[in-house]
Amino acid sequence: MDLILHIAKRNDWEKARSSGSYRADTLESQGFIHCSTPEQVIRVANFLLRGQDDLVLLCIDSKKLGAEIRMENLEGGDKLFPHVYGPLNVEAVVKVVDFKPQTDGTFVLPKCLPGDQGA
Repeated sequence: MDLILHIAKRNDWEKARSSGSYRADTLESQGFIHCSTPEQVIRVANFLLRGQDDLVLLCIDSKKLGAEIRMENLEGGDKLFPHVYGPLNVEAVVKVVDFKPQTDGTFVLPKCLPGDQGA
């Protein structure tokens, strides 16, 4: 399994489970869904989502995705991130993990990720 991760609002994921596909706001505005590797996700969360509650971490088997994945960096940096160019089919999500910040608002990688990725 090639694991990629996406941080979602719990309510948005619950709606997606009913409809069969998940569409992040960025799919409409930027044309893709931002994802991360397990090594990247904490830095992204702490930079963009510090202190936010009611989040889940979608653990996605990239081999089960119906949409195209491109490894790219559109900000001019040197780190490549997985971008999903289309709706995320819910059957590609192999696990959903509560993603709560610590008391100082920062995030740590959950220990219960598929494939023993967590620290």
